[in-house]
Amino acid sequence: MFEGWGLYLLFSLPALILGLWAQWKTQSAFRRYAQVRTVRGLTGAQVARLVLDGNGLYDVQVERVEGFLSDHYDPTKRVLRLSPEVYDGQSLSAAGVAAHEAGHAIQHQLAYAPLQLRSMMVPTVQIGSWIGPIIFIVGFLMAGALGTTLAWVGVGLFAAVALFALVTLPVEFDASRRAKQQLVASGVVIGNEMRGVNAVLDAAAMTYVAGAVQAISTLLYYVFLLMGRGEE
Repeated sequence: MFEGWGLYLLFSLPALILGLWAQWKTQSAFRRYAQVRTVRGLTGAQVARLVLDGNGLYDVQVERVEGFLSDHYDPTKRVLRLSPEVYDGQSLSAAGVAAHEAGHAIQHQLAYAPLQLRSMMVPTVQIGSWIGPIIFIVGFLMAGALGTTLAWVGVGLFAAVALFALVTLPVEFDASRRAKQQLVASGVVIGNEMRGVNAVLDAAAMTYVAGAVQAISTLLYYVFLLMGRGEE
């Protein structure tokens, strides 16, 4: 029992700490630069519209959505949804997040390969993220070869979650890169204002790194459990 918990903590605790730190860093950076108004004073909604129109994406709508940092781009409906703090905000945080989400719309327009791959993986990940662990536990608790086989099926399903997290990294990093370029090219942010935008977007990127580390750590934990069972 103790060894089992020790193995779990070995794989999970560092990833958990990294995830909590990344969330704190993101929220801290966002709140800090949400207090710093851009020189031009554009709202996040206006920034998004400016970036979209500048790339010929006139048909992509910009909408307000409830929730803190609930901002996202919906490729199925071609809608860019911004949280109230971003939609109405005139801050560096609002500009950075709005431009980042517009970056996803640009990726969609250009058929950016990692984004297409991530979109195709969504149905599989939705299944694997909750069915995979259940199948693994059921199989692990069963005796014999059938149980081991079932457990490996669960591992395989959850592996899709880890792969999805890895594919997400280039998608998010590229969206931030595009956002920074667009903000400078359009004159939305000027000079030292980019320091605040960089702080917000770079902190947000760490949450995706943490998510990938957590998924991979969980996957490795499952694998080590099964390998240890095979040696018994």
